[in-house]
Formats: sequence, structure tokens, C-alpha cells
Amino acid sequence: MSPHVWSVPMTTRFRGITVREGVLLEGPGGWGEWSPFLEYDPAVAEPWLRCAEEAAAGDWPAPLRDRVPVNVTVPAVGPERAHDIVARSGCRTAKVKVAEPGQDEDEARLEAVRDALGPDGLVRIDVNGLWDVDTALRRLPVLDRAAGGLEYVEQPVAQVEDLAVVRRRQHVPVAADESIRRAADPYRVRDLEAADVAVLKVQPLGGVRACLRIAEDIGLPVVVSSALETSVGIAAGVALAASLPELPHACGLATVALLTDDLAAEPLLPVDGALPVGRPTVDPAAFDRLAAAPERVAHWEARLAEVRALRQDRRS
Repeated sequence: MSPHVWSVPMTTRFRGITVREGVLLEGPGGWGEWSPFLEYDPAVAEPWLRCAEEAAAGDWPAPLRDRVPVNVTVPAVGPERAHDIVARSGCRTAKVKVAEPGQDEDEARLEAVRDALGPDGLVRIDVNGLWDVDTALRRLPVLDRAAGGLEYVEQPVAQVEDLAVVRRRQHVPVAADESIRRAADPYRVRDLEAADVAVLKVQPLGGVRACLRIAEDIGLPVVVSSALETSVGIAAGVALAASLPELPHACGLATVALLTDDLAAEPLLPVDGALPVGRPTVDPAAFDRLAAAPERVAHWEARLAEVRALRQDRRS
């Protein structure tokens, strides 16, 4: 597999970053994306590589649908910007980032999102585990009112045991993200009855087929979400969502719009609130246009070597 290291600025600071980087790997089935976040060590980054290799091999299951409904993702921006993002998206579900350090506009942002969606749209919030239990129990009723009713709250607290407490002690449904993808045992969420929804991300969990096994075993409704990939990586998430037996919720895969450019000739952007199922065609000109600086190429080649060395050590 020949690696291509890319770098794409983001439209808005998101998850604390302003530039997204990664590697494309080519195989007999096409291209796969490997883009673990920079702070991830080789052990955390290794499942992301399995996902890229699965995609490059063309080893995805047959889809059960040809379109996947998606939510628009609203970063921790001001209310006017939030309203504009939702109004332009064409989506009927919005996932809104809250609890961002240094931000105090959560309620106004949610009110703006509700106004943009109208009374029939769905609003979900993502806390990224930044609250403790007491804060979650205090803030959720406030934000539920501001949103005109929440579809669910994603990862309000960090620990799965606390997630179970929050779920029992208030009425907003709870979705688990980090408690699945960052956990030594992703099934603790199921065993503790800590969530109503499982959020699955294909790169962190090792690929489409690995996620299908988790979805079957965890026994919860699934929302497939992105890890801020380009269209090449998003296509793997779409492949997962397309192959799930049931898909009751919109998926969090409409994040290509958070990037200023893309590797695909036709980026995976939602039309009427949905993404098409299939593999995007990589634009050869993008390899030059979005090529990372030499020092970043060296960084990613070193990371890739570390992950492959880790695999070799595990086999020894």
C-alpha cells in the first residue's frame, strides 16, 4: 500500500484542532483513510489502521440501503453562526457541541438551532464526557428546555458507571461514545444499562465488520458517527450505516463540511439530509493540492512504522 500524507485546514476550530491530517492507503479495493488524532499512541491508533486496510482491500459487506440519513454537526460557535450552519445544511437533525471550555453560549446556541430546524426537527447534544454527575443532572434540564426537547445527550460524563447514574436519574436519553470506543470493555455500557444509544465510529473500532459485531453484541440502537475524516474515511462510516439491520436515528457523518477541502472529486456532502452509499472517487489533483509539508510526512511515516512495529511485537 502506497501512503499519501494529506493536510486540510478546517473551517472552524473543532475538537481543539484547526487542521486535520492523515494518510491514504491504496489497495486492491481502492483507498482507505488512516487519520488517528495526533495525541493517540500506537496502541490506540492501531484499530484505525485496520479500518483503512479493510477499506483498501474492498472488504465491506453488501449494503441494505442506498442512502443514509445524517445530522448536521454544530461546533461550539455563537448562536447566529449555529443558526446559519443548520439552515444551510438541509438536515432535519442537529448535533450540537456543548460544555466547551471557555464557552458560555450553550443555551443560546440550542435556541438558535431549534429556531433553524423548526418544531419538528431533532436536536441532540454532545458533551464529550466533560461534565461530572452533578453538573450533568443540573445542566440537562436547562439545555433540554433551551432545545425544545432533546433527542438524546451524547457522553455527558466520562466514566461508564457515572453514565449509568445519569441515565437513571433524569429523562433525557443517553448515548455512549467514548465509553464504547475508548473502553477496554465496550460491553460495560450494555452490562450496566448505561445508555439508550450506541455511537460507533469505524476507524477507532477497527473497521466496518468489527463495528457490525459490536452492534450485534451490544444490543442497542446504533448511530454511526465520524472522526472528522475526509470523504474517503466517511465512506467507511456510510458503509457501516448502510449495512446495519436497523437504522432508527440519523447518523453523525455529515462532517466533510467542517473541512476547507477534500480528497474526493465529489465530496460526501448531504443532499436533503442524507448521504449516498458508495465509494467516492479520489481526485488525483488533491494529492498535490493537499500534500502535507515534508516534516509532517516524516511524522506520519514514523507513526505508521510504530503501529506496524507494535503489531509485529504482538505476533512475536
